[in-house]
Amino acid sequence: MENYFLTIDNGGTNTKVIIFDQSGNQIAVEAFPTKGLEPKSGFHEIDLIKLWQDLATAIRAVLVKGKLKGDQIKGIATVGHGKGLYTLDKEQHIFMNGILSADSRAEKYAAEFEGRVEEIFPLSHQHVMTSQAPVILRWLKDYRSELYNQIGSILSNKDFIGYLLTGEVKQEIGDASGNNLVNLDSEKYDRRLLEFFGITEMMTKLPPLIKATDQRGKVSIEAAEATGLVEGTPVFGGMFDIDACAIATGVLDQSKFSLIAGTWNMNIFPSMTMAPMESGLMNSIFPTGKRLVEASSPTSAGNLAIVLKMLMTAEMRDAKEAGHSIYDDLEAFLSNTDARFSKVLFYPFLYGSNAAPNAEGSFIGIRSNTTKSEMIRAVYEGIAFAHRYHVAQLLTVLGDQPDVIRMSGGATNSKAWIQMFADVLNRPIEIVDASELGGLGGAITSAVGLGIYPSIEVAAEQMVRVKERFEPRAEEVAVYDQKYQGYVTMLQAMDASWRSLKTIQEGIEG
Repeated sequence: MENYFLTIDNGGTNTKVIIFDQSGNQIAVEAFPTKGLEPKSGFHEIDLIKLWQDLATAIRAVLVKGKLKGDQIKGIATVGHGKGLYTLDKEQHIFMNGILSADSRAEKYAAEFEGRVEEIFPLSHQHVMTSQAPVILRWLKDYRSELYNQIGSILSNKDFIGYLLTGEVKQEIGDASGNNLVNLDSEKYDRRLLEFFGITEMMTKLPPLIKATDQRGKVSIEAAEATGLVEGTPVFGGMFDIDACAIATGVLDQSKFSLIAGTWNMNIFPSMTMAPMESGLMNSIFPTGKRLVEASSPTSAGNLAIVLKMLMTAEMRDAKEAGHSIYDDLEAFLSNTDARFSKVLFYPFLYGSNAAPNAEGSFIGIRSNTTKSEMIRAVYEGIAFAHRYHVAQLLTVLGDQPDVIRMSGGATNSKAWIQMFADVLNRPIEIVDASELGGLGGAITSAVGLGIYPSIEVAAEQMVRVKERFEPRAEEVAVYDQKYQGYVTMLQAMDASWRSLKTIQEGIEG
């Protein structure tokens, strides 16, 4: 009898419920927008009661789509965005909104803590990011103490969803380690980390740690009634979404890189060693026991969507009226132009930078005869350059080129863009058969947790299949190398000027 696994993949932009079988075949998917709230500028929250209602509806819908009954689902895993903050009160009830990873309310705190990160890097092997839970908690302590004092449990996104399904409060260690909460040598919470952030009272609010393939609990009767799942179905620890994408693309050691071009620019590889502090890279615990080395920033495909709304409103409307997507038109455009087409450089910093803290989105090289088409192609190229910037950081740690890059994220919907990435990075790029990689990573977790496969490595070998390979083209590589050097040169030249721009902007606002 075939075994089916259900994964809930809760991203910052979209949430999906996906069913896979034990051979890695995608059976059905149901998706809905992650309905974020922005009560103030820089605040990105989510109504957790509404999230559970939407999840329950989506789970019922995906069972119908897959023509399956609840008792045919043998295992469930949760996958979610990293960082951010999800809490329960002392009675394990929802009492405040969840805080998404895009939240920037604690930006000044993060800068202050990062300024003395050498105090904790030997413990967590993490730099400090604005949306890490300890940073947000310190902000809450100072500005929303009435909420801070009610906190009974601190969770990551996917562990909160695990709680909704099971009623059990547990934290998967990979996510916790990426949130500056875990000592990477002892693989335990470390009070010294909470002391550093000034939140030692939260030590007792940290749930027991589990591994990705550990069973966190079973579907509760309340969750079963809401979702159509069967009470008692095992629910496994699951993982941070970048771990899930790496595993679902077969990136299990440093011979391959995982590149995720979605809302965020994620570039990672599993390793037996960790990146040093001076590299600027992050380290976390990978589900196989290795350490995940990460270079990331919000400088990827999300920038394209924003620029299209700015520059191509009419074209988007016309495409819709003609019964197709603007992305269909752009695919033809990319396929019929090359690296020499645009003389413009674009810096994809609309949500933040991977270079200077105050850097912002920019076009450089616009002239009186610059066309909109050149600007749009520059956006595609600039996003690829931003990934190359991070890949270069990874290479300083690895010391050698990977054999291949496995790519995932929204950018993989465009074959022309994947080819551009291969040319910009001058490495072969492969994409895998499954379209919902977070879902496949979760399914692999369930398959191993149930004992169907003895390890993540064996499960990935059986469930992951490469669909297509893109080789770099020498002529395009040469042009992109020249453009990238210009990209970096201008970036360095502007490094000291971004703060001045920020000061001007603050003066205008104030």
